[in-house]
Amino acid sequence: MNKTKPVNGKFELIRLPYGLGALEPVISAETLRFHHGKHLLTYLNNVNAALPGSGFEGMPLEEIVQKADGALLNNAGQLLNHNMYFMQFAPVQADNFPNGPLAAAIDVEYGSFENFKQAFVKAGAGLFGSGWVWLSVDPDGKLVITQESNASNPLQHGLRPLLTMDVWEHAYYLDYQNRRPDHLSAMWQIIDWDIIEGRYNS
Repeated sequence: MNKTKPVNGKFELIRLPYGLGALEPVISAETLRFHHGKHLLTYLNNVNAALPGSGFEGMPLEEIVQKADGALLNNAGQLLNHNMYFMQFAPVQADNFPNGPLAAAIDVEYGSFENFKQAFVKAGAGLFGSGWVWLSVDPDGKLVITQESNASNPLQHGLRPLLTMDVWEHAYYLDYQNRRPDHLSAMWQIIDWDIIEGRYNS
């Protein structure tokens, strides 16, 4: 995966490749404004404030997540998770599914794309508390779905992350209240499979 490097000693807030209203009705402009502009910005500022004297100055974000601990790890994990999350979306598409090698791998591992979606949503809905659900690749090239609590990232377990959905309440509560499964089921309409396939093929 491409590594996220600091610029002049600091990480920068990612620019969304779509407008605030582009993901509606799946994610509202209000949710996106708060999620990206406030929650992610807070994690970013916390990481940048913790870097001086940490021994991690100048290190790519992905390596910090693999090697740090404590508050720096928590905020760096959330920064990386959110960066991957926000950069995997595109405006709503009715018929939205992967193609090529990734689609074939999903069929091999889960039997069909529909089976995969059901397994992914079940994992996300069943995660207790706050965290993330991920599709990743293990060292043998096998696809795996994992539940990651709080700020955890599959990189910490030797996996290569491909696709994620945020199941912290701030990601969906304004739009779906406590209906986490509805939120997860709607998200398939906005996944940019070109991005996910790029991560898979890299």
